[in-house]
Amino acid sequence: MNDKKSKKNHLPVRLNILFFLVFVLFSVLILRLGIVQIVQGQEFEEQVERTINVSAPVEAPRGLMYDRFGNIIVDNQLLFTVTYTNRHTPQQEMLETARKLNEFVTLEPTRINDRDIREYWGIIFPEELEEKLTIEEAKEKEIEDSAVHLERLSRITEEELNSLTEDEEEMEVFALWREFNVGYNHLPHKILQDITYEEAARIMEHMDLLPGVDIIRDAERKYVFEDSLRGIIGNVGSIPRDELDFFLANGYERNAEVGLSYLESQYESVLRGRKGSLENFMDQRGNFLRNPEINHGSRGNDLILTFDMELQQRVETIIDEVVEDRISGFVGEPDAYVVVMEPHTGDILSLAGYRSDIGTFTSAFEMGSAIKGATVLAGYDTGVMPPGTTILDRTINLPGAQPISSHRTLGYLNDLGALEQSSNIYMIEVAMRIVGYVPGVSGTNWGNFYRGYDVMRGYYEQFGLGVPTGLDLPNEFKGINGGNHPQPGNLLFLTFGQFDTYTPLQLAQYVSTIANDGYRIAPRVVKEIREPGVSKEDLGPISQQMEPKVLNKIDVDEAYIDRLKEGFRLVTYGSRGTARAFFEDARYNVAGKTGTAQVTVNGRYANNQTFVAFAPYDNPEVAISVVVPGMDRDRGGVANTIARQVLDAYFDLKEKRPLYRDGFVDEVEDAEEEEESEEENGLEEESEE
Repeated sequence: MNDKKSKKNHLPVRLNILFFLVFVLFSVLILRLGIVQIVQGQEFEEQVERTINVSAPVEAPRGLMYDRFGNIIVDNQLLFTVTYTNRHTPQQEMLETARKLNEFVTLEPTRINDRDIREYWGIIFPEELEEKLTIEEAKEKEIEDSAVHLERLSRITEEELNSLTEDEEEMEVFALWREFNVGYNHLPHKILQDITYEEAARIMEHMDLLPGVDIIRDAERKYVFEDSLRGIIGNVGSIPRDELDFFLANGYERNAEVGLSYLESQYESVLRGRKGSLENFMDQRGNFLRNPEINHGSRGNDLILTFDMELQQRVETIIDEVVEDRISGFVGEPDAYVVVMEPHTGDILSLAGYRSDIGTFTSAFEMGSAIKGATVLAGYDTGVMPPGTTILDRTINLPGAQPISSHRTLGYLNDLGALEQSSNIYMIEVAMRIVGYVPGVSGTNWGNFYRGYDVMRGYYEQFGLGVPTGLDLPNEFKGINGGNHPQPGNLLFLTFGQFDTYTPLQLAQYVSTIANDGYRIAPRVVKEIREPGVSKEDLGPISQQMEPKVLNKIDVDEAYIDRLKEGFRLVTYGSRGTARAFFEDARYNVAGKTGTAQVTVNGRYANNQTFVAFAPYDNPEVAISVVVPGMDRDRGGVANTIARQVLDAYFDLKEKRPLYRDGFVDEVEDAEEEEESEEENGLEEESEE
């Protein structure tokens, strides 16, 4: 019995303890609920109502462009930009925001579209607009609802519109309002770039009065060397409408800026920055809950170009000065082109034109005698005129064709003399022998002379004449192929550069192939792609190294190429060389070929003057082509003059900076540090003595 009583006494105690624990737990729960509801209720309510807007992209700066020595060519200039994000904002609210923003910045209207200005008038005077066409009148005239608004706009008078357009301040507001409506919904649209720090600060102070307006850190392209290579560099701008789908599919936003031409376009995927984002925290009514969060992106990769900007500037100056000095000698528009490149690598050191740098590979001309090296090689390799063959240079009269002669009667000469003195007759002998035509014997029987076109062009193409050069830029022109013309005389003109047309770049590749022992290398303007460095002055790690690209090797006896080189050397140093007067005193050994093509410009006779060369003769490191189209036939030597001055500039710079090799500045810095170290050691030794 006592045991049963003892057990009964323990049971109420345990229940009491259990009830107490339950009470404590409930008290804690009630306390927690009170804190959540009373203390943190408002915060959690905001979190419940909060919605994160679609992330607005933040543009990251594009990659930079450097020359071969690490000099910045294209930079990014940071600036403040006003943006507006249209969130299906009512027009009246948009107009009010434009008026307030106009108190801080000014946007001048660049164009006034009739529809836009009528819409603007209607927003300012909504009641007057409605009175232009009442609902009753619209029903009476059976005007559809969709056409009512347009009809009202059309009834706004010119006097009413003039009241706006004559008000300068009103037109500034109009310009802002129109820009507000241009952008895509829910994406920031750039309204005004490059505002001052003071303007940006004032706008930031009044941001609560400017819904949709924001200030962002933006960047625009800065061209350190101004107009130098601007055509080659290309432009940046909004995505073209016909390419919008392509860019959207590749992760771009509708309002992004992209490369539109040349390097900016060709290397868009490389230069493009890694975009950041702007996260806007708003409630369901579109009110901002707190400041946006910015996730910064990173700059795009950098391009190391092959250009030598110091040489490029000198070449541009030389062209300008020589052309302007001889400007009266041009039959048409004054123009000139220069290409400087390394024959062994294809690196282009300079592309310059009096009117256009891209004209060096997008414009083609009859080049005249400069291409005769390729014709002589065709004679060697086909066996019709092997090295040492001698002919009599004289005027040749062909049945049904005009007489053909050289610039003067040259008499007996061999292949070297033909190059040295620029014989046209030697060149046409090559073509005539290939097709089996004998002057004075064959008469009008040319046989299958169409074969001659194909054979000659086959050799020219091996040098890069009349075919794409392999340049790493878009829109390269391969020149005009005159076709297999039914008049055999045109086959003969083809042999000395007065039928097909070629670009200055093709001409440079042609002479580079000779300098490079028959190897044709693709020209290039991009040397490396590098990741962004810690600073603009420090180049980042190499992402991609561009290797020289061999397009073909002319499959002939190497002695033939050496023979051509000797012929080119005689042009500049031979006793009868056509360019001897321009280069006989040069401190470097140069080999080249002059050219003159007779053309008509605007119905007048003119000459295209050309010159190609490589130097030094024994170990070529630079090749050059110069084209001066449309010169008066009595004005000679312009192309030769430009070539001499450009080569002088190249070797002057080489002497000035002998430690630069392969475009790496590090070697110069290492050498300077080594010199400084040696000087310090020398001073220490002297002090010890």
